[in-house]
Amino acid sequence: MELDEVNFFKPEVNKCPYDAYGVLREEAPVWQDPLTGFFVVTRYDDVRAIIFDTENFVNGARSRGRVATPAMAERQKKIAELYETKGWTPAPTLAGRDDPNHKQMRALFDHAFRPSKIKMMDEFVESLAHRLIDDFIAAGTCDWVKQFAVPLPLIVIGKQMGAKEEDIWKIKAWTDAWVQRLGMMQTDEEAIWSTEMEIEAQHYFQPIFERLRKEPDDTLLSDLVNTVIPEWGRTLNDNELHAEMMADTFVGGSETSTNALSAGVKLLIERPEVWSALKSDPEKYLPQLVEEVLRLEGPVQGLFRTAANDVELHGVKIPAGSTINIRYASANRDERHFECPADLDLDRSNTKTHLAFGAGTHFCLGAPLARRELFLGFKALVERVDRMWFLEHADGTPLNNFDIAPNFALRALKELHIGFVPAS
Repeated sequence: MELDEVNFFKPEVNKCPYDAYGVLREEAPVWQDPLTGFFVVTRYDDVRAIIFDTENFVNGARSRGRVATPAMAERQKKIAELYETKGWTPAPTLAGRDDPNHKQMRALFDHAFRPSKIKMMDEFVESLAHRLIDDFIAAGTCDWVKQFAVPLPLIVIGKQMGAKEEDIWKIKAWTDAWVQRLGMMQTDEEAIWSTEMEIEAQHYFQPIFERLRKEPDDTLLSDLVNTVIPEWGRTLNDNELHAEMMADTFVGGSETSTNALSAGVKLLIERPEVWSALKSDPEKYLPQLVEEVLRLEGPVQGLFRTAANDVELHGVKIPAGSTINIRYASANRDERHFECPADLDLDRSNTKTHLAFGAGTHFCLGAPLARRELFLGFKALVERVDRMWFLEHADGTPLNNFDIAPNFALRALKELHIGFVPAS
């Protein structure tokens, strides 16, 4: 691929962006995307430096927004009117705030997602993983994405957010709509549809907020609804809660795990020697598998910062107010930091330095839960299955096309049809 061919909105690049990342790392480590105006940063050391430089690169109030074309401005106006008339206008999310406001709000989430709370979920997560496998183990085939990777984390976070298990596919439709709008590949009509779906979700969760205010329980959501932020002198209001339900709980709390569970099985089938090692010593290799999958197939390809000041990087001048797109997935395959970065190496010594969950102030608050879901999900797979393969049609042609959902920011397999031999 040549530099002038890099276009993350092209379906073929969206499906496999890694060649494009390699070109950018070598030829243009700070590249201004001609379509969006974003300054795309792709090398590991640069991405990490930006994450930790909260004076020059910000998220919240000092940010001037992403794309300010007249068409985008008109679309945003229509979306704002929809929230105002039919639902609740989402407040800035935790990820969209800077300190000290971010730190004050983050303390609430750190309390709700404290390690002891996450540890208490292990028994439920492990039991659920085996229950999901029970539903298809006798068939010897499944769509791994639909039958395991989606429901496992969605049911787990749904239980903690007061949702009924039978509603998970309705919730999945809402989160998919929200993710599609985040992905910046929608028409105006599709963006309006996504907003209407989000408002539908708001009306589902509003009665749950009101119930928990009257009758607190031991869920994460009850903590978020009822815990006072000392510096604010109040709990989160409805607009803040609705913003967090989509961005930081249901999307943040399920999409990462779903996408990593999906990609992980694809990687294991493509690399039978890794599957053999994993089966030989799960206790040793499972934790490393989780980190390598996150590094190789980062569910979050890249997120944003805004330049608070004029800065220069690799000779490229970035004016204050510019949008920086930091590509975690490219950093995680940077040969300057990871030896043979395209390999899934269960003995890699620096795997845990990957940036799949970000780093610093905005390190993903759901990372501990995601890691447990991935560990216990893959553990159940290793215990229940001896061998796996990709399914084919009767004529021998592949059943899988390995399509990736169109999205500028996230990476998700649409489906993964596999056959397997159950463990004896």
